[in-house]
Amino acid sequence: MSVNRGRVLIGGLAGGVVWVVWGFLVNQFIITNARYEAAQAAGLFLKQPRYPFFVGQWIVITLLLAIIVAHLYAWTRQTLGPGPGTALKIGFLVGFAAGFPENFAHATWSAVDRTFPLGWMLEMWVGAILAALVAGWLYKD
Repeated sequence: MSVNRGRVLIGGLAGGVVWVVWGFLVNQFIITNARYEAAQAAGLFLKQPRYPFFVGQWIVITLLLAIIVAHLYAWTRQTLGPGPGTALKIGFLVGFAAGFPENFAHATWSAVDRTFPLGWMLEMWVGAILAALVAGWLYKD
């Protein structure tokens, strides 16, 4: 059975938009601008990003990750079956791999407030789950 690449792209982009919105909410309401400003004032973060237009680049990276998640869902639904259960499994696994190990290390060894790695982990883990659920909902053979 072949993968419907058009639906993968649609699901991935829609899931990516949901992931980007989730990331914005995490950064605004869990981490907060005040924490970022305090970390910058303490010299823990740079005041200007090293890479130009970081936010735009982060959005593109997140959209690409969501398309990868959509592909994984489309490929695995043939063995695990279609539906939200399969999407949830894919999102959980990808989110764990993308969000947990690195942020656990940051929480352990970094001088920044542990809210940062917690928020970043939630951004990736829950974001991947949401993206997978959206992609699975939109995918059709």
